[in-house]
Amino acid sequence: MRLLVYLPLLIPALAAVAARPLAARLEPRQGTWLLNAATVALAGCSTAALALLAASAAAQIPALADLGNYSPSVLDRADPTSAVTGAAAAAVLTVAAVAVAVVLRHRARALAESYRRAARLHDDGTVVVQRGPAVEAYALPGWPGRIVVSGRLLAALDEPGRAALFAHERAHLAGRHHLFTTVAHLAAAANPVLLPLARAVDYTVERWADEHAARVTGDRRLVAVTIGRVAMLATPGRQPAATLGMARAGPRQVSLAWAGPVPRRVAALLGPPPRSRVLLLAAAVLIVLLAGASAGEAARDLHALLELAQARR
Repeated sequence: MRLLVYLPLLIPALAAVAARPLAARLEPRQGTWLLNAATVALAGCSTAALALLAASAAAQIPALADLGNYSPSVLDRADPTSAVTGAAAAAVLTVAAVAVAVVLRHRARALAESYRRAARLHDDGTVVVQRGPAVEAYALPGWPGRIVVSGRLLAALDEPGRAALFAHERAHLAGRHHLFTTVAHLAAAANPVLLPLARAVDYTVERWADEHAARVTGDRRLVAVTIGRVAMLATPGRQPAATLGMARAGPRQVSLAWAGPVPRRVAALLGPPPRSRVLLLAAAVLIVLLAGASAGEAARDLHALLELAQARR
């Protein structure tokens, strides 16, 4: 337990560094499932590791040793977990529990409001056109879900652009993408180190919808241009260098290493369709399994140590 218990706390930091490259290289649908599952699994493993540290330190308290009928001196000699470390782990667990409760409440209220709003909207299909100066389009989860788009945005797009826009938003509804992002951000609330993974899930669900729109329209460049045009309309008065800059050649080309999600999506659509990367998937899965195995082995070690302490009572 001396070393293994800390491994599930270190692996999330490695995963956070790898989140953005993984999101860029994996096929979007596979990437969404993998990053989402990894965020949840790593959050669970790190929570288990903190709980083991807190439990190991608490087990050395004489009053608890009397209740459990084991020798605290055996634990003190065999387990290097200090009272300070255990108290810190317990404090982090408490903060994490509060953070998860806050995020869960916020997301649940937002989802409930989305369903209520979708039920109130009347339309002749799944698309609701709203008046006003806003330039926006979004998928509204509900039963049934709705696509809400501003009339100003529709007027600014031609027919192929509208088809690409609607295909993108329909992919969000059909894929229940809001559930992926909700679960990922709940896991990141339990371990803030995993926030880059949750943000990577936000990106991959958009890429998932982009690729669906490209398949439906049969034109990857059309979807890329539509994304760029919507971004420009949504930010009037600003030169969208970070939106379409990477599409032009020359020394002023925007570096994708520092670009935001929109330029990376556009660049991906201007390239070939993504393909499955089995080796990359396998490596990511192995790292997550390593965190789980480490937490499990640390738990078994603590259990064995407690049994030894009971035998030495």
